[in-house]
Amino acid sequence: MRKVQVKLQAPVQNYQIAIGCELLPSLGVEVRRTLGPKSSRVAVISNQQVFGLYGPSVVQSLRAEKFIVTPLLIGDGERFKSLNSLSKALTFLSENGLERNDAVLALGGGVVGDLAGFAAAVYLRGIPFFQVPTTLLAQIDSSVGGKTGVNLTTGKNLVGAFHQPRGVFIDLDTLKSLPTRELTAGWCEMVKQGVVGGKDLFEQTANFLKALASNSTGLRSTKLESLVAAQCAFKAEIVGGDEREALGRTDRRSRRILNFGHTVGHALEAVTRYRRFRHGEAVGYGMLVAGEISKLLGLLDASELESLGHAVALCGTLPQAADLDNRDIISAISRDKKSVAGKIQWILLEGIGKPRIVNGQEIPDACLRDSLKAVLRSRE
Repeated sequence: MRKVQVKLQAPVQNYQIAIGCELLPSLGVEVRRTLGPKSSRVAVISNQQVFGLYGPSVVQSLRAEKFIVTPLLIGDGERFKSLNSLSKALTFLSENGLERNDAVLALGGGVVGDLAGFAAAVYLRGIPFFQVPTTLLAQIDSSVGGKTGVNLTTGKNLVGAFHQPRGVFIDLDTLKSLPTRELTAGWCEMVKQGVVGGKDLFEQTANFLKALASNSTGLRSTKLESLVAAQCAFKAEIVGGDEREALGRTDRRSRRILNFGHTVGHALEAVTRYRRFRHGEAVGYGMLVAGEISKLLGLLDASELESLGHAVALCGTLPQAADLDNRDIISAISRDKKSVAGKIQWILLEGIGKPRIVNGQEIPDACLRDSLKAVLRSRE
């Protein structure tokens, strides 16, 4: 097992990310150790498919530590990350008598983690929660850092709160049950963190993907465990230095650099009503568009854009997007939650490992249109 420490500024508690295989049977021991003897109830929020695979092991582990365990299963998919689902979750916590020293445990992917974390953040003004991410994307990104929330019809993650977990438990064995598209989404998010994190992390990620494509490594390997730990350590470093994404920061360690690829990615999800793209797949397109804009603005060499394109291609096949109207995408971009003073804040690249925060006013409309056309049409 590898452990990564997330160090935060007081009064927020530090916590650990545990990474390894066969972690679920010992989950109850770790939760009890963290919460102490006075906690009695744990609400496990999951979805039917994930709970069917891993719920029995998690519940048995928690009950062995004398917890009263009650599961809540939500719908599977981004469209269920909604205010309606949040209301059901809060009612469930209340009806099952959870108190301030009890906890919520998120068992699933990013949708489950975001919704469960937000419910824990606002129920009784905040109760502890744990992340047990079962998708690759959630393991290296959304489960780490305390961003929780739900979507509105007008955009993604427009309602939420910062609420740090008390612990994150990443059991790599859960990846074996993932469909190919979920893995592709996770690999894309790994590329995103690599390209903004530094050349070493980018090369480690690209090299693993090459080895995976050539069948010289697999999902149950020390190489993957090392890569997931490196990805989590990078995310933890960024979160520790800028937990709440300070708007005044424009340096390369601002938490906002983690939004690379998300401006267009969120727009693609919104215009297709969260039904066509996995989040990471949309981010894959978003990274390529941001890279193309960076090249057209003279910030990024064509060779480095090519390296980014090769890395995204190694992640797997992305859903087609050539039929989407660029006007709809641009309109969705204008509603992005990352706007400041009415202006979209783009994350562009000056090179691998060199992200740059750019005001949307600095990007000509024609540049955005041409970049969308070049990327989305090229994958027909």
